[in-house]
Parts: sequence; structure tokens; C-alpha cells
Amino acid sequence: MGGDASCSMVFCGKSSVETEIATRLKKEKVLKLQDDTKVSVFLESEAEAMLVKDDNSFDSSLFMDSISTDRFGRFLIWSPRLSSTHDVVSPNFCELPVGTVCVTETQFKGRGRSKNVWESPKGCLMFSFTLEMEVATLIPVIQYVVSIAVTEAVKSVCDKKGLPYIDVRIKWPNDIYLNGLKIGGILCTSTYRSKKFYVSIGIGLNVDNDQPTTCLNAVLKDLSPTSDLFKREEILGAFFHKFETFFDLLMKRGFKSLEELYYRTWLHSDQKVVVEDRVGDKFVQNVVTIKGMTSSGYLKAIGDDNQIYELHPDGNSFDFLKGLVRRKL
Repeated sequence: MGGDASCSMVFCGKSSVETEIATRLKKEKVLKLQDDTKVSVFLESEAEAMLVKDDNSFDSSLFMDSISTDRFGRFLIWSPRLSSTHDVVSPNFCELPVGTVCVTETQFKGRGRSKNVWESPKGCLMFSFTLEMEVATLIPVIQYVVSIAVTEAVKSVCDKKGLPYIDVRIKWPNDIYLNGLKIGGILCTSTYRSKKFYVSIGIGLNVDNDQPTTCLNAVLKDLSPTSDLFKREEILGAFFHKFETFFDLLMKRGFKSLEELYYRTWLHSDQKVVVEDRVGDKFVQNVVTIKGMTSSGYLKAIGDDNQIYELHPDGNSFDFLKGLVRRKL
């Protein structure tokens, strides 16, 4: 984006506390974006008169009505178009209350793991939010907690609205799958300052757009053509309810308290995958069976020799279950 680029944002709070924060942030003009993008900020009370929103735009009031969290999602930043929601929360982490969520309709520089591009058309739930952590060993598993919260949020909305069961699954390390197709992805980044990790989490979930793969509503229509469709606001509200519960468990009891739920939801129990082992100056492919995850968050597998291995992506493959390398445990 060039120096004359501009971006509109709407601030919205769950209570008077967050509304006061919104008013202060607007007045002080502290939010900055990269590439000299000019930011125009509106409070929710001003947005209707100042911004044109179509019927399918994210409904901040519906979202706020759907959440009952103590920390996460209570301060919302909405924008019709952004380079990336991550580009809002990450550089402004210290200015925003912890748990702030940024939502956009479309983003033109969405990204995934290892600089992969995430397609971000309208109808996709695209958001980033912030949290703080102090325990370094829990940083690698936070993406798994987010994954569980996404899948459980979809199930929760199904239960609440009486919809057919939608079998949303987790593909290690950070993808969401439905009927064998990717419908979502998760990106976690962190910085360390003042003895704390500042973590920014970005999520894209195909709710109402069936490109480039499929989406929740396309599958729901096939299962039950007359059912109410998924709304992004409801899924996001359910997500924060689940995530706050799981995050508290993680902080108190570690990831062991969530492992069973994670393994019930992921795609990989007893899955056989190919790994590459270096033998001299050559790579030899071998098949191992996935048995879970190690304490560091990598895959744990057993070989034909009954040896337990830890599997690491080689960093070069788009599919992280291909081109795995292993080391003995």
C-alpha cells in the first residue's frame, strides 16, 4: 500500500469499560499500521452514519450479544478491508487491551504458516486476537488449544441451533478440515518483552464462501437444506467462550488436561506417514505410525523397529505431513 492508502476501523466494546477504552484510543490516535496507511477510526455509535455496510457485513451488536467472556473478545475492531487482521493487533499490542479481537470482511495480504498465502474472500470469518503468557513451554501448544476451540465452537453452535452435526476436524499442526478439505487455518506469532510473551493469534474459517475448497454452510445445506445457516458472529462468540475455558485449563493444568479432547478431534490417530531419514548423503523414506504428540508439541510416532520418534516438518513442504524428518526419543 502506498502513502496515500487509507483504512476505516470501527471500535466496539462489550461494556462501558471497553467503550471508554475505544473513546480514548480514538482521541489519542495511537493505532498505527504498516506502510504509512492512514487510519480513520469510528466508534460504533458513529459507524452507521459514516460507513456503508451491506446486509452481509459483520454485525458487531449480534457478536457482542453472543459473548459472556471475562477477557477475550470484549473489545472489537471491525474493518471492511485490511491487509491482514494480524497487521492491526501485532504492531499495536501494547496499546490494546489483552483479548482484543480484530475482524475484517476481506483481507488482501492474509498469510499462513511459513509465509503461505491465505485466500480471504467475503464470507470467510477472518480475525486476530491478543493474549499474554509467561510460561515459555506452553507457547508451542497454544495453536492446539485454538484448534480445539474452533472445532468445539462449531459443534456448540450446532447444538444451540439444533443443526445437524458438522464433523469439523483438526489437521496437525494448524489447519481445520471438513470432509477431507481444508476450511480454516491458524497463525500464532509471539514476541517477548518485560518477562511476558505477547501472542497474536490469527484465524481464517470458511463459513459462507465455498472457494477455494468448501465451507460450513455449503456442507450444512447438503445435510439440511431448510436449516438456519451459520453466522460468523455466532461462531466467533462461541469460539471465545470455548477458548477462554480451555486457556484457563491450560494455565492451571497444562496441555495434558486438553489432550484427550484434542486427540478425539484430530485426524491422525494411528495414521501412517512417510518420513525422510538421512543416510550418508542421501535421504531414505520410511513409514511410521502416529501415536500422539510429544511434550514439545511435535508428532510422536512408532517405527517398525518399535522405536519411538519425534517428527518435525522439514520446513519446505506445503503439506506438513509430507517430508517429515524424525529423531529418536
